[in-house]
Amino acid sequence: MENLLPTIRSPHDLKKLTLPQLEQLAADMRDALCQLATHRTAHFSSNLGVVELCIALHATFDFSHDRLIWDTGHQIYPHKLITGRYHRFGTIRTRGGLMGYPNPEESPYDLFMTGHAGASLSAALGLKCGDDLIDSDPPRRSVAVIGDGAFPCGMVYEAMNHAGGLKKELIVVLNDNQMSICPRVGGMADYLDRLRLNPVYTGLKDEVVRALGKMPLLGDPVERFLAQLKEAVKAGLHGGMLFEELGFRYLGPIDGHNIGLLRKYLRLVQDTQQPVLVHVVTEKGHGFHPAARDPVSFHTPPPFERDHDRVISVNKNRSRSYTHVASEAIFDQMTRDRRVTVLTAAMCLGNKLEKIRDRFPDRFFDTGICESHTVAFAAGQAKAGLRPIVDIYSTFLQRSLDQIFQEVSLQNLPVVFMMDRSGLTGPDGPTHHGVFDLGYMRLFPNMTVMAPGDETDLVHMLDLALKLEAPCAIRYPKAAAERLDVNRTPVTLGTAEVLREGDDGVILCCGTLLGYCIQAAETLRGEGLDVGVVNMRFVKPIDRNVIRAVVERCGFVLTVEEAALAAGFGTAVLEVAAEFHAVADIHRRGIPDRFVEHAERKELLSDLGLDAAGIVETCRRIALEAPPRERVAPREKTY
Repeated sequence: MENLLPTIRSPHDLKKLTLPQLEQLAADMRDALCQLATHRTAHFSSNLGVVELCIALHATFDFSHDRLIWDTGHQIYPHKLITGRYHRFGTIRTRGGLMGYPNPEESPYDLFMTGHAGASLSAALGLKCGDDLIDSDPPRRSVAVIGDGAFPCGMVYEAMNHAGGLKKELIVVLNDNQMSICPRVGGMADYLDRLRLNPVYTGLKDEVVRALGKMPLLGDPVERFLAQLKEAVKAGLHGGMLFEELGFRYLGPIDGHNIGLLRKYLRLVQDTQQPVLVHVVTEKGHGFHPAARDPVSFHTPPPFERDHDRVISVNKNRSRSYTHVASEAIFDQMTRDRRVTVLTAAMCLGNKLEKIRDRFPDRFFDTGICESHTVAFAAGQAKAGLRPIVDIYSTFLQRSLDQIFQEVSLQNLPVVFMMDRSGLTGPDGPTHHGVFDLGYMRLFPNMTVMAPGDETDLVHMLDLALKLEAPCAIRYPKAAAERLDVNRTPVTLGTAEVLREGDDGVILCCGTLLGYCIQAAETLRGEGLDVGVVNMRFVKPIDRNVIRAVVERCGFVLTVEEAALAAGFGTAVLEVAAEFHAVADIHRRGIPDRFVEHAERKELLSDLGLDAAGIVETCRRIALEAPPRERVAPREKTY
């Protein structure tokens, strides 16, 4: 049978297809997703689950005029396939290729770059209000698709409360697949389960299917039927009552893999005069049995070989990452101290916490995608005498900035923040790069901020953090762990580690680019340029003695960090040096004041001059441009 997918240049082409052709298109799209997953790591099971929903939405609405926001954006791949990007689909998540999330620069069908969860309803409601004020003709409809994993986010209910009060025609499609990245948690998950699994309600749903098949798609008979159904649900089952009380009409649950049925329901709600929530039930990994059986492992699987609907082999990356090191260190601390707890926001799998969850279920807390709650919850635990570790990706921790300030730092509570995936996260791109944490964490009084130079540092830093009577943050990247083969000194609060002294200059390194800095110094020494290397370890409190020594006694100082230069580590060094009136010879290398696109981490580091070759080139240039300077005799150099 001919592959229909190459013929789809825009969603308008869907409107010419019959239902059997749309179903064939769904199969073609799944095959394209499977082909992609055999070549590179990509979001997989979540995208398999929304193929029919994506087709039904675009076949029903005209999103060249109407509005559509996907929350979260990692389920955007089917949408990209039918919005003019099929022929570039093989480039997704590669340097210069398509982004793995919505990107307004790629297509007018992508309205927001949605890499975090929970903001879709607010943005969609804002679009609806803005379009109404501008008097769009014809009026624009506004649709938000949100998964049940993201649905517990606090912003969702702020937006629903507001939409119910405004009585705006907002359409919310709740994609219920019983999953976040891992199985979802919390009371909302239980509530959705009751709506989906109630046998009486399922029977009513079957009657709805039969009735809709006999009725016109629009008009008073359908409206009367839906009104009667709503009252029956209210009286007999209390299904959807939470949403009804917030001012939303509730419809569902609906089979999310039945394109014909989806289109009928979506047509019914097109011209509703109030907010409506359409509860769609899907299967994560649908259409590819291995992913459907194990949607957690197939969320972002390593490349695999397949034979139709069977996985033959998986190309696993055997390297040990900093995430593994952090998880093992947390496990060890929890084994030794019953006061230690660990909290994560729907990232048990991403943070490699499964062993901890299974061994210490009473001290493991998955809060769902609710970062602000997680941090305030940790503050409560700390106040009660526990030693909570908040293990969250750096990019997601930003969502809890006010709680870090008010509930933790202001109270001076001993909460440890393990900021996984700090720095450049490679193909995940600008929504996920964790480059701002140094800038905001070091602003808070009482906060200690550490950046390990290698895996040995990371283990000892966690041990130190749990002994402090104050909040502490430790950042580490999404990268293979490295253990440096050099003589080490103990991790002591606020003390840097001098690894190599140099007369011509010194590199002050913040974090795991330390290996590159050492390589650069060795290369430069071979060229006759004597450059030292310092593993700074602490951004706050920063080692003022070392900074003063190097700015006074070295030809130049280069700071290196895998973080935003604005307000980051290099800025902290400049602040200290300014007190000694010695900022002229300080140079900084880090993330410039722009959003960095997606590519492999090594490619990005090279582009930014943060690999060994880039650091060497920077030091050469500085040395060539620097005016002659009187050197201190080697015997007097003590930094």
